[in-house]
Amino acid sequence: QVQLVESGGGLVQPGGSLRLSCAASGRILSINAMGWYRQGPGKQRILVAAITRGGRANYADSVNGRCTISRDNAKNTVYLQMNSLKPEDTAVYYCNAGLQGLGDRWPSDYWGQGTQVTVSS
Repeated sequence: QVQLVESGGGLVQPGGSLRLSCAASGRILSINAMGWYRQGPGKQRILVAAITRGGRANYADSVNGRCTISRDNAKNTVYLQMNSLKPEDTAVYYCNAGLQGLGDRWPSDYWGQGTQVTVSS
């Protein structure tokens, strides 16, 4: 069974930094794009950043210049380095991967359980 497990969330002061990690495990045949989404209180889940298997990244305008997404294909892991954090970055952050597990007929979206990021003084 495939799982995505996030780590690295927490409480940070405005202007601070956090690094989120997400590791995919299980019987995985292939992983395509990986990304991070977030859902603030009372808001819809939105894309923060995504990265292709080849390393091409794209970012939401709200985090562009403050966040860097990266991945380690050998470890099936994606990272999100967040700097200059603002209170409006407070949200639950979800890892997403387009992957095909053993037994899947085709690739599909997998999600992690989410990790809370709170930016507050």
